[in-house]
Amino acid sequence: MFEKKYEENTLMERLSLRRQNRSRGIDMLNGPVLWPLICYSVPIVLTQVLQLLFNAADIVVVGQFVGDSAVAAVGSCAPLINLLINLFVGISLGATVVLASTLGANQKEKIHDLTHTIFSLGVIFGVFTCAIGVVFARTFLEWMGTTPESIDQATTYLRIYFLGAPAFMIYTFGRAIIVATGDTKRPLIYLSSSGVLNVVLNVILVAVFRMGVAGVAIATVASQVLSAILMTTALLHHASECRIFIFELRLHKKPLSKILKLGLPVGFQNTLFSFSNVIIQSSVNSLGTFCAAGNSACMNIDSFIYAGMNSFTQGCMTFAGQNYGAKKYHRLNDIYRSALLSITAIGLTLGFIAYLFGSPLLKLYLPDSPESVEFGLARMLLIVIPDFLCGIMDCGSGMLRGIKRSVYPMVATVIGSCGLRLLWVFTVFAHFKRTTHGIAAYKILLVSYPLSWALTFVALFSYYVYVKKTYLSKV
Repeated sequence: MFEKKYEENTLMERLSLRRQNRSRGIDMLNGPVLWPLICYSVPIVLTQVLQLLFNAADIVVVGQFVGDSAVAAVGSCAPLINLLINLFVGISLGATVVLASTLGANQKEKIHDLTHTIFSLGVIFGVFTCAIGVVFARTFLEWMGTTPESIDQATTYLRIYFLGAPAFMIYTFGRAIIVATGDTKRPLIYLSSSGVLNVVLNVILVAVFRMGVAGVAIATVASQVLSAILMTTALLHHASECRIFIFELRLHKKPLSKILKLGLPVGFQNTLFSFSNVIIQSSVNSLGTFCAAGNSACMNIDSFIYAGMNSFTQGCMTFAGQNYGAKKYHRLNDIYRSALLSITAIGLTLGFIAYLFGSPLLKLYLPDSPESVEFGLARMLLIVIPDFLCGIMDCGSGMLRGIKRSVYPMVATVIGSCGLRLLWVFTVFAHFKRTTHGIAAYKILLVSYPLSWALTFVALFSYYVYVKKTYLSKV
């Protein structure tokens, strides 16, 4: 009897271990770094590229069936949307690091309260963002100096978009749990499903029913709801300690404190970064509708390159988090080096390809506006080609977050990137705008981007070297 029971317990333990290994996906703690990092990051790349393709479909559809003013309306909302949600997205990144570190340290007794706190934050932040976005949409757009031709359409788009904020946040914080375990494939599957719905509804609501930007926004909200449902269902049936139970959702004090301690600096950094982009968007708007439309179209193309680089930043952060939790500090340099090399290769390759095919790419968004295309090509030259600098800057922040240093990246980014960029807008750009106009003034504005990226990366890399030598070299 005893032997039989022992065999049953052993079998159950083996089955449980197999389920956990399947759910955690990639081993981040042992063996070479580069290939597992690639395997972890590629699904994130595909996920983000699909998301961007679906977002691009929004702009392409309104560009083809509505016009330049609609493209400018949808594009001008992007910096404002990022400003309102990036605080909470940053907190979700902090949650991923905390959970990854806890998993790396094998502290199973803490995982239940941590995962339920993370998911509960998604629900709370979603409702809050929805209320703020819907009520103050037009006020925010007026502060940004949105052009009169676009502001009515932009307000409509923004208000409908923020109705989907709860679904967006639930998916985002649910994803924070999933990817911390090493599973980046399921978010890709869920986003693929919701993205197909987005594209289909775009065509139906805009091309068939002629609903304009409202149709695009409704399609986006519907896709966000579907992704939230799929993510929630996955967590309710997750085969590990990270499983969610609806009636046990609540905020637990200790996990909440850890998440906010690490996530708030990330969120504030993202918010201030987005604020600087809002100020720059205001400067772009001041140069006219052609500039706003060309800038919006090129930003959408540029975001594909950024997605490829950012996936390795997320991988670097999660790998560093698990190894930091497991006290395998000797692996950190390999993780950082592998991520930097991958990001540089992706950024340079895609940047030059995008520039070479810049004109036909921009004409997909702006088929009847050669003036807007010229502005887009200017951004291609000054931002898209050196975009790898932005990627390695973000990787520096991600690496430091992974080893539980999130305050310095916030300070460095605020001063080196946001502060320098705003200083440039109010001094150099303001000075030359008095004597230059059109594309010439626009190019002067854009120079602030690569300059701020390079300086901030140097500061972040130097601090990592200091932390590694001072605190982590003897372990």
